[in-house]
Amino acid sequence: MTSIILSEIYIYPVKSLAGIRVASWPVVKTGLKYDRKWMLIDSERQFLSQRRLPQMALIKTALTEEQLILTASGMDDLALELEPQAGTIVRSTIWHDQVDSLAVSGEADNWFSHFLQVDCQLVYQPELAIRPVNPKFAKAEDQTSLSDGFPFLLVSESSLAALNQAMQFDLSMNRFRPNLVVSGCGSYDEDLWREITIGAIRFRLPKPCSRCSVPTINPDTAETGKEPLTTLNRLRKWENKVYFGQNALHDSCGVLSVGDSVEVNLTGPPQPPLA
Repeated sequence: MTSIILSEIYIYPVKSLAGIRVASWPVVKTGLKYDRKWMLIDSERQFLSQRRLPQMALIKTALTEEQLILTASGMDDLALELEPQAGTIVRSTIWHDQVDSLAVSGEADNWFSHFLQVDCQLVYQPELAIRPVNPKFAKAEDQTSLSDGFPFLLVSESSLAALNQAMQFDLSMNRFRPNLVVSGCGSYDEDLWREITIGAIRFRLPKPCSRCSVPTINPDTAETGKEPLTTLNRLRKWENKVYFGQNALHDSCGVLSVGDSVEVNLTGPPQPPLA
């Protein structure tokens, strides 16, 4: 029997900007360290994403021991401290959540506003700004960062292969912006998983991930197309939403590494409940 392993790990320091593929990474109480700790907001303090500004995909991120480095075509690199301690408190909105965050700097705001051609501000989630996960799906102590709602998104390689085959297309995994990619299981096996262990960390998978327009955006060009939403609407639609991947919550902190074994501890009916 083929063993299931963790095959890829991705972090996205700034919400909706390009991510970083890593071989090993610490897990803290909000998820992968530095994952979605920064985000852009508009003049109404609403979060910005590729749904509204596809060109956000073209801004690359990198991490050093002390800095977050942002790069974009035609722009000088922008270097920011990894854990800012001071700044004006800004109450910003992510979907239905209000989050207290720190304004980073006027320099950062100008940099992003110039590249994206929209007035925006970069904010950072400080350690004391605790954002709980929706209690309908989580324990009281569960936290997340500036993600859409959960600390982790998990996708299997075989599910992407099955979707690509159905589309007669070859979309890359980074279209779907997962944190954790697993191999060695069947396509959409993750729909059945409720509790798993990766390495030494136990995870709960309470809810499938409904997909928006972001996977239709080519991360290399910011151009949009019809796939994968056309095929997902045909094959993975339930209650007027389409699903691909599973949201996940972790029960402890530690370190995840590519090659870690994945043990399935508890399964249940498929989510979403597709025929």
